[in-house]
Amino acid sequence: MSNRPLAAAGRLVPLLRAGLIAGIVIAAAAYPLVALTGLGAKATAHAVDQKTRVLKTALPAETSYVYGPDGKTVLTMFYEEYRQYTKLSDMSPNIQQAIIAAEDSRFYQHHGVDPKGVARAFVSNASSGGSQGASTLTMQYVRMALRDSATTPKEVQEATQQTSLRKVKEMRMALDLEKEISKEQIMERYLNSAYFGHRAYGIYAASEIFFSKTPKDLTPVEAATLAGLVKSPSEYDPADSDQKEATGRRNYVLDRMSQLGYLSPDSATAAKAEPIRLKLTTPPHDCAAVAEKYNSWGFACDYLKNWWSAQPAFGANRLERMDNLRRGGYRIVLSLDPKIQAAAEKNVGAKEATGSPFANGIVVSEPGTGRVKAMAVNRTYSLDLADNPQSSNPEAGPKVKANYPNTVAPLLGGGDLAGYQAGSTFKMFPMLAALDAGMTLSTSFNAPYRYRSEVYDGWSPSNASGAMSGQQTMWSGFGKSVNTYFVWLEEKVGADRAVRLAEQLGLRWRTDVDRDHASPDKAKKWGAFTLGVSDATPLEMANAYAAIAADGRYCEAIPVQAIMNRDGTPATYATPGGLHREVAKPRCRQVVSADAARAATDAARCPTGDTPARGSCGGWSTADSVRGTVGRPVAGKTGTTDSTRSAWFVGYTPELAAASFISDPDNPFNAVGDGQSQIPIKAVSETLRDGLKGTPTRQFTPPSDAIVG
Repeated sequence: MSNRPLAAAGRLVPLLRAGLIAGIVIAAAAYPLVALTGLGAKATAHAVDQKTRVLKTALPAETSYVYGPDGKTVLTMFYEEYRQYTKLSDMSPNIQQAIIAAEDSRFYQHHGVDPKGVARAFVSNASSGGSQGASTLTMQYVRMALRDSATTPKEVQEATQQTSLRKVKEMRMALDLEKEISKEQIMERYLNSAYFGHRAYGIYAASEIFFSKTPKDLTPVEAATLAGLVKSPSEYDPADSDQKEATGRRNYVLDRMSQLGYLSPDSATAAKAEPIRLKLTTPPHDCAAVAEKYNSWGFACDYLKNWWSAQPAFGANRLERMDNLRRGGYRIVLSLDPKIQAAAEKNVGAKEATGSPFANGIVVSEPGTGRVKAMAVNRTYSLDLADNPQSSNPEAGPKVKANYPNTVAPLLGGGDLAGYQAGSTFKMFPMLAALDAGMTLSTSFNAPYRYRSEVYDGWSPSNASGAMSGQQTMWSGFGKSVNTYFVWLEEKVGADRAVRLAEQLGLRWRTDVDRDHASPDKAKKWGAFTLGVSDATPLEMANAYAAIAADGRYCEAIPVQAIMNRDGTPATYATPGGLHREVAKPRCRQVVSADAARAATDAARCPTGDTPARGSCGGWSTADSVRGTVGRPVAGKTGTTDSTRSAWFVGYTPELAAASFISDPDNPFNAVGDGQSQIPIKAVSETLRDGLKGTPTRQFTPPSDAIVG
């Protein structure tokens, strides 16, 4: 079963619903039974019948849980109403008896409407001018279910407004509902729908929040305390300092339990003498509430939220999808691998302190699935920016805080930040495009120190040093990161083809400048694309290189390994062909030929100090320590920008792909310097080493003779 996304007519629906739950006492003026057969009932009979059918299947909002990869460790929760649906068989008889005593002593005698109660309330109200209620548990449930299933502000108001017509409809639906479902089902639904205060919706939440236990373990005293809250959660709040009102209401419920035979007089007397002993619990909510032990997982949690909000399976727009996350009762298991995550945390934390303006982050992706295995950055995931220094950006105002040491900004990707210039890591895209277009690894060019490009209107890029000049192939050009070789290669294959390939591998252009250069009419002239002048995120780069490790099969980045609906079935979405696929399953497609990807990997072994299967790296490379650190076949690419404002390394084995950067997210002109360029190299190589420790060594598949050339 799929949870029905809330078709909200705007932001007012959840706000209005929450306000009504918290601010309106579940009680209403009584009306004579004759109203049920009057003109009002006849005029609304059709609408009542329709709503009664809805009530048979209506489910209250339920908390969504986010688990670690073991599927057991709760990292956090998402909820509009903190609730976990609980079967009646998992509730103590004490709470069932207490709620009957408090709200509807004739629950098992009437058929949805209590004639005696209506008559008594009518006489009392007529003589005193009061508003004594006569709502049965069934009527109260009808009202709560209509409120909770409302999809527009109008429906929310209609479900709770104090009018004769609404009361007549409610009575009619209560009578009809009791013909359709049992008393036990109504009791179960009622106890799962009622609001008990302190953000506790339903008996499971109330038991946990007030007494830190499950509903099955509630004592008569605890049950009476909770049952007494339904009438007025704020007035009878047991967490109030003097507990006077709460104790009085509890004792009333205990007396009624005794009168109804649920407790002996002596037991009731003894129970009333007991103080209310609370053991309050505050359930975690949203990513900022991830336990300190798993603080760094907050960034993955934040990515989960951004990913979720883009999934059509959960609603028609971002607002609807997030509302469904907070109300749908999902069980979400993250894809992070604890071993790899711990390695990532250790290796970025050891390289750059949390108090540094330079962010050093890493993302690890799994080739062949796109599942994110680690996300770590030298920051504390926290909303509290009070002790953060002023931003290092001179254009920021005096009140603008820096992003360190605390932040919730999506520095690793998956959000709305553009990312960071990725430098020569972008050389992979024209090389892969050239290989896929039929060029060979042996494609040779005598690369000068400076190269004038007629294709790019006389633009004249140069190499980082004179030692890079000379005859180069894809192996040596990539290993030494020879700018002029790759500008020439990009001319041959077409910059637009490289740009489009990068898009197919998951890159997105988030700045006006990048979008303009990447546009169809300008991409052919974007010569500097191969030098990595565009912004990218570690998440994008790790996943793009993971596709190369997976023989050219690109898989969308995904932060989960499982998503279950509230009924335990996998969450699914409909494909254009009408099939239903699990949302948490990898979504992959072949982007380039397997042979082209294998050839690119062979060249990419050169920067790392590894030995390619077929060609020569030319004697030296830009990150020759990587192979010795990782201790197994590894490929990758370094990247630095002008003045080393940022530095990158993206590396991969057949099992994992990792991208690391160092930069100042607040001020891209605050250069990290050449001395810091080794930090991403070490972060990636050491994380791959530690994350793969104890696993079998796998080899890269060599490219074919045809593509070697």
